Amino acid sequence: MAWPIPTRLRTGIPAASLVCAWLALPALAQIAVRNQGYVPFSEEPINYRTQEVDDPVAKLQKLLDRGGVKLTYEPAHGYLKSVLEKLEVPVSSQTLVFSKTSFQYKKISPQAPRALYFNDDVYVGQVHDGKVLEFVSFDAMQGAVFYILDEHQSDHPVFQRAELDCTQCHIAAGTRGIPGVLLRSIFTMPSGTQAIQTSAYITGQQSPLSERWGGWYVTGTHGGQTHMGNVVVQDKEDPERLDRAAGANITDLSTHINTAAYLTGSSDIVAHLVLGHQTQMHNLITLTNYQTRLALYNARQSAEALSSDQRRQFEKPAEELLRYLLFVNEAPLENPVNGDSAFASEFAARGPRDPEGRSLRDFDLNTRIFKYPCSYLIYSAAFDALPEPAKRYVYHRLLEVLTGREQSPDFAKLTGEDRQAILEILLATKPGLPDEWKKYRKGTTS
Repeated sequence: MAWPIPTRLRTGIPAASLVCAWLALPALAQIAVRNQGYVPFSEEPINYRTQEVDDPVAKLQKLLDRGGVKLTYEPAHGYLKSVLEKLEVPVSSQTLVFSKTSFQYKKISPQAPRALYFNDDVYVGQVHDGKVLEFVSFDAMQGAVFYILDEHQSDHPVFQRAELDCTQCHIAAGTRGIPGVLLRSIFTMPSGTQAIQTSAYITGQQSPLSERWGGWYVTGTHGGQTHMGNVVVQDKEDPERLDRAAGANITDLSTHINTAAYLTGSSDIVAHLVLGHQTQMHNLITLTNYQTRLALYNARQSAEALSSDQRRQFEKPAEELLRYLLFVNEAPLENPVNGDSAFASEFAARGPRDPEGRSLRDFDLNTRIFKYPCSYLIYSAAFDALPEPAKRYVYHRLLEVLTGREQSPDFAKLTGEDRQAILEILLATKPGLPDEWKKYRKGTTS
């Protein structure tokens, strides 16, 4: 089943405990997470803990083992710059989080935030003066795979799987019940802990800006819109009354932190918006993958064709994936947004582009994130690895929507121009389109 995402959670647990959402789970749920999670993944057919993975970090480790590449260490930032370069993660993607939401929480505070960097497949975290670099690397079949890399200089640096530490936090309702990623927004005390008896939000593309980025630094401009970033709780008696205006439209963090301690002084708002979309998109792809494999496995075990219940098992998350892919639930932007780094231009430049120069990575940033509202992660290896028949289902439904055969109110925000542009971009740039799409293209060009 698809697990709903609780966008608002109320808890009395300090953020020091929220380093793992694990600690907020009832005892039986803790056992479930330790053994399987909400979706069975440890045993057949998923075999998350034992199946060999081929994610970007695993590939880099193989190159290191063969001597094909070397990581360069520097005193100021350890292996960070070298790792980002080898994994092709842009420095401009830096976002800074000062709430204590890492197992290295003791070293995180508003004066010393943790730096996060990402591309389409990898998330990298560094805690200032921390012991290890933290990684979430996406395998096409297994989803999020967790690693750490010792920050001390070594002749043979090794990425180590860290699933037991990380999955305690990264398997929860906020990750849709699978090993995944999530962004939290909390009312943060000056110490970096969560204020007692306050709300916490899971950030996705559906989140209004007013609920985003509590415990994060955010740089750039966004007009009259406000968010929870850049400020901490000042009134313990009324902790949810933040001075949001004081945290708005910040372009200089030097009064908050020593920016020289980081690779850049930015925590770009556009990178934040992309991150909010991408994390839950990754989780939905993984959930659809897992549920399809489970349904097919159970059908094989019974030597019968897929039952209607087994089809619903993967069609439900596949439909949710389709709608998220098309930004059906996206919270609108009320004012134009502008970042303060090269992130937007570097992100958009990675293409691909159709003959008219259009790309799903082109930004709008006036009323919504992207100009053409269809996720760029449709090009990802994880999307391509969706098992049949789920992938066929998503592609069929996508074609129905984009050709206008699907006209339900759920897709009303997609104008005819939007649908036509997305369809044309995909027909020109997406390899491996199914026969149904090829027949449509042939019919429209003959």
